[in-house]
Amino acid sequence: MAKLKITQVRSTIGCKADQKATVKSLGLRKIRQSAEWDDTPQVRGMIKAVRHLVTVEEVKS
Repeated sequence: MAKLKITQVRSTIGCKADQKATVKSLGLRKIRQSAEWDDTPQVRGMIKAVRHLVTVEEVKS
């Protein structure tokens, strides 16, 4: 299964509460912090909700 490396590139200050919660649930707390997740529809949906705050790259494992 492919993995995704998700990196926070923008602050959550001024964002809606649900977007802040989504970033937190992805395991991100600081700008330039990264987390690796399996590529699933649930994770893709969370990324779509906060796509303006994160960057995503595919990791070969």
